[in-house]
Amino acid sequence: MRTELDMPGLCLVVVFTSARLDADALAAGLAEVFGPVPVVGCTTAGEIGPDGYRLETVMALGLAAPDFAAETVLLEEVDHPHLTRIAASARHAVQAAGRAARGLPPGQMFAFTLFDGLAGGEEVVVSALHNALGEVPLCGGSAGDCLRFARTAVLHGGRWHDNAAVLVVVATPLPFRVFKTEHFIVDEERVVITGADPRHRVVTEINAEPAAREYARVVGLDRAPLTPMVFASHPMVVRVGGANFVRSIQKVNDDGSLTFFCAIDEGIVLRVARGIDLVANLEDLFQDLREPLGVPVLTLAFDCILRGLEMDQTGVRDRVGALLAVNGAFGFATYGEQFQSMHVNQTFTGVAIGRRRRE
Repeated sequence: MRTELDMPGLCLVVVFTSARLDADALAAGLAEVFGPVPVVGCTTAGEIGPDGYRLETVMALGLAAPDFAAETVLLEEVDHPHLTRIAASARHAVQAAGRAARGLPPGQMFAFTLFDGLAGGEEVVVSALHNALGEVPLCGGSAGDCLRFARTAVLHGGRWHDNAAVLVVVATPLPFRVFKTEHFIVDEERVVITGADPRHRVVTEINAEPAAREYARVVGLDRAPLTPMVFASHPMVVRVGGANFVRSIQKVNDDGSLTFFCAIDEGIVLRVARGIDLVANLEDLFQDLREPLGVPVLTLAFDCILRGLEMDQTGVRDRVGALLAVNGAFGFATYGEQFQSMHVNQTFTGVAIGRRRRE
């Protein structure tokens, strides 16, 4: 790995690793190999690299001067975040990245986040970061553990951290675009959350009926078992500021309640969405990105695990993987995605970076 990433001016190493591998041994090895160079990363529900989608691997990316400068921050106790401290850390990171990049302004920076995917708290923390970052656009993903829902973690300072997030601010003279896309059309039928435990992201009642039973009725599957594939095919959507944001279901519980991947509360109005062509949606996205950027030299990619389940069900994973590879994708399958001020689900988000513009 060191040989492949051995480049002058190396300023950041980003690592995405399967949760099935020995994370502690990996962290120790990375610290030994890269020494003072900051290394950040997280566990995954699948990895994305030069060959498309992979499982049970380690993917590593190096960023180096003069094309990049980076500043990293560890945010702890994200389930009960200290918002003033988080905002101050974000502003400091922007200033430090600017200094390291010899005065590049915030307009030539982007930020990404890596969250412990089982800690919760993404919504509050991302909102605070977005406000503090100002004009610096934000994207990111929540760590996974191959759908075991046992332990997810983020890497910073040579150690793995639970109940934490990593913020990375990157300054670059290269052209880039932060993006978000989903492949859904929202139906008109609405439902209301009438019973919920927001702290644990659990919904007990929908339309004053047991949550799982009412969800199954609304999507027309009241006699079918509720599986991750069902949730992937029939997500719920909340409308905020005229835009749709997916609120995906993680699992059905023994008592008939539903656990979501995102924050949920009583009184929230949701709509059921139905899928359109996932491959065509991604092709349109990259076509739009290529107009200002050309072919991306790097696409930092955060792709919801539920999208992966749908790809397997419909047999398009290899096609999507090839499309990502052509566009320089590096990333992982997530338990949730971050975009600007929002924590979302069943979304493909990230940042595409183009080649240096000719003067």
